[in-house]
Amino acid sequence: MEARWTSLRSGLLVAILLIAVLASGCAKVSIKPKTAATSAAPAPVSAPEESVSNGAEAPRLSLSAIVNHDLQNGRYAEGEKELRRYLQDHPGDRAAQSFLRQLTEDPQKVLGEASTAHVVQPGESYSTLAAKYLGDPNMFLALARYNGSTDPARILVGSTLKLPASSSAAATAPPGQPAATIAPAPAVPAEPAPAPVVPSTQRAQQLENQSLALYRQGHKDKAVTIFDQALALNPQLTSSDPDFAALRRIWVADSHQEAMVLYLDQHLDQAIALWNRILVVDPSYEPAMVYRARALELKQRLQQY
Repeated sequence: MEARWTSLRSGLLVAILLIAVLASGCAKVSIKPKTAATSAAPAPVSAPEESVSNGAEAPRLSLSAIVNHDLQNGRYAEGEKELRRYLQDHPGDRAAQSFLRQLTEDPQKVLGEASTAHVVQPGESYSTLAAKYLGDPNMFLALARYNGSTDPARILVGSTLKLPASSSAAATAPPGQPAATIAPAPAVPAEPAPAPVVPSTQRAQQLENQSLALYRQGHKDKAVTIFDQALALNPQLTSSDPDFAALRRIWVADSHQEAMVLYLDQHLDQAIALWNRILVVDPSYEPAMVYRARALELKQRLQQY
């Protein structure tokens, strides 16, 4: 009797253990869906953040930055892209329209096919030549492309350039030379331009007035660009207007910064020419004097090797 009771108790214990094992197994199965749901939840959150970062647009450059950083250094593709972006915000900007036209149109069509030869003198650049012979220093880009240049900031003293005959014939003719030698110029169908009619000093005064008006309206970049054109025509401009003095200081500082970039890139001739311009406008500007001397010394050393 006692043996049977012991056997019965053992059977009950085994049954209880089996029930406990089955119960724990069911609990594990019921937890799995919850674990899967929580692990998959973060996936849709990261997608919008990535799309926002990918859609960020680079800041737009000012016109002077496009000219100095892209066009002057021969980065034509980048310059065209930035000009088109700039014109989306400033569709009526004539200076930007002119740069885009110089960049995209055939320079032979813009300046004319007939040309005369010009030997580059110390201190000359495409900007100063454009100011002297085309009446607008901002036409440097068309003049550089007219000569097949892919780097308008680089121009070699003593090299021979082409100048449009319709614009340069009168300016380049030596004193006393017969007029017959420049007879082909009238045969070129030149676009009407007021620059040859208006004296350079008068045109420089007009540009100065425009730049001061823009500066007073808060358009500093445009004012500096126009002021640079005025100084290219007449670097001896003076005025008692305090705004003129402020604008000249800005131009000197910006030009010095541009010359420093040329100096660090080993474009010594261009850097020296720009410092020469600065010192004509402001002979007491010490940074230009110091770094011009360093550039001349470095150029001399390089010529020895």
